[in-house]
Amino acid sequence: MRHKQPRPAWRLADGGSGGLPALACATVAPLPTVCILLSVYNGAAFLEALLASLLEQRGVEWVLYWRDDGSHDGSTAIMHRFQAQAGGAGRCVAVPAPEGGSHLGVMRSYAWLLAHAPQNMPVAFCDQDDVWFPDKLHRALVALACQPEGAPALYCSRQVLTDSALRPLGLSPRLPPSPCFLMALTQNIATGCTVVLSAQAVRLVCQCPPPAAILHDWWAYLVVSGAGGRIVVDNQPTLFYRQHGGNTVGASARLVVRAAGALRRGPRQFMDIFNANISALLLHPALSAQNRAGLHGLRGVLDDAGPARWRRARTLWRLRAMRRSALPDQCVFGLWFLLA
Repeated sequence: MRHKQPRPAWRLADGGSGGLPALACATVAPLPTVCILLSVYNGAAFLEALLASLLEQRGVEWVLYWRDDGSHDGSTAIMHRFQAQAGGAGRCVAVPAPEGGSHLGVMRSYAWLLAHAPQNMPVAFCDQDDVWFPDKLHRALVALACQPEGAPALYCSRQVLTDSALRPLGLSPRLPPSPCFLMALTQNIATGCTVVLSAQAVRLVCQCPPPAAILHDWWAYLVVSGAGGRIVVDNQPTLFYRQHGGNTVGASARLVVRAAGALRRGPRQFMDIFNANISALLLHPALSAQNRAGLHGLRGVLDDAGPARWRRARTLWRLRAMRRSALPDQCVFGLWFLLA
C-alpha cells in the first residue's frame, strides 16, 4: 500500500512562494485538524498513490471523510485497507449513502460529503487520481491562519499537470493576485483538488445548495467571495494533477486550447450556468448587500434581448472587474455575454 511518491520536481521560475505573501504568522500553533473530503468512483488505478500522499502530509493532523459513489472495481477494498493503515474508523470515516441509491455523481457526492463533514474544522477537497506534495495541507492551513479572525476564507493553488503516469506536462494557469466576486461569476479559478476552506467558510457554503450544473469548488468560490470572505491564491503548485481519459473536468496549460474549446461549446451552455448561479446566489442569506444589488442589476440586463444588447456592452465596460484572468478567456466571455 505504501508507495514511494515522486517528489515535486517543478518549481516556478521566480523561485519564490509564487504569489502567496510572506506569512508573518507562520509560527502560529497549533494548526487546526483538517477534514479531507474524498468521493471515490472506479478509482482503483490511481487511488493508492493518492492515499499514500495523504499519509506523507507533514506538520498537520487530518481526518478523512469518504464515500464510494457506486464503484464496480476494487476502490472500496482499497479504502477499507487504508482505513486500517491510517489509524482506524476515527481517522478514516466512511460516510453512508443517502436513501434511494448510492450513485450520486460528482456534484451531489461532494455536496453530500460536505453536509456530513464537521463544521468546526477546515475542509480540504480531494480527488482520487492526484498526488499531493507533502507540504500541501500545511501550506494551506498556515495561509488561512493568517486571515482575519472570524472571516470566511478559501485557499487554492496551482498544480503541476501530468499525464496518467505522472510525467509533467506543464503548470496550470497562473492565478490572479486579487480575485473578487465579479471575477468568480465569469470563471472558476479554485480547482477543487487544491481548495481548503476555513471552518467559517464551510458553514457558509453549507447554508444553501448549489445549482444543479455547478461543481462544489466553483460554488464554494462564489459563496465565499460573494459573502465578502477572503480568497487566498498560491501560485506555488501543491500537487500533481493527472490528466487522463477519466477526468471529470481536467485542465489545459495552454490558453489558446482552452479558448478554442470554449468557442466550440458555444455561449448558451455557459450563460445558462451563469444565470443559474445568479439565481442560486440571490437565495443565499450571507450574500453581501452590495453583491446582492449587483446581481439584481445583472439579471435585469440579461433579461433584455434584441435591441437592448447595447446595455450588455455598457455593463461590461462599467463592471470591468467582471473579467477572466487571461485575455483569450476574457474575449470569449465578453462575446458570450453580448450574444447569448
